[in-house]
Amino acid sequence: MSAASTLLATMVCVPLGAFISFRSFRGKRFLLNVIQTFYSLPTVCVGLFVYAFLSRSGPLGSMGLLYTPTAMVIAQAILISPIMTGLTISALSGVDKSIKDTTLSLGASEVQAIWAIVKESRFAIGAALILGFGRAISEVGAAWIVGGNINGYTRTLTTAISYESQIGAFSLALALGIILLCVALVIAVMVNVVQQRR
Repeated sequence: MSAASTLLATMVCVPLGAFISFRSFRGKRFLLNVIQTFYSLPTVCVGLFVYAFLSRSGPLGSMGLLYTPTAMVIAQAILISPIMTGLTISALSGVDKSIKDTTLSLGASEVQAIWAIVKESRFAIGAALILGFGRAISEVGAAWIVGGNINGYTRTLTTAISYESQIGAFSLALALGIILLCVALVIAVMVNVVQQRR
């Protein structure tokens, strides 16, 4: 679910971050401040927001998504979107502006010039993706609220850790915590290896 939410957020946030970075428009500074404010968006607030939309009395209640993995993916994607968008903007803003000018002067289109800048900042964008995944995989509140922590269906490692610690099974909770850290480490190493090879 964390991988799916990260993929979903990537498809939205990287193009959105590129658009914000490469365009000048009224209110851009305010928008950046809002995005940075949402870096620390509480997970339970996201859970309540998604719950309100997906509950039976909500506008999307007829879809029957509440207490499903889909609802959890949506909640996690919303949660990590500000982080991934903001860090994408920072990554693209840190690239030397002369790269775009040079590419355009050599006959490239604007899309090709933007792609050259994205390739130049791929490591920083990769770091944004890793951070987004890390935020998603460590999230508890939203997953519990919209997923219901149903054993064998919507229970994740984080909600299982919380549940097991509540019932006093601290050894199992600790073991699950170690597994969670190992999963995050493996994903981070794999992404770094792929980036370095490219």
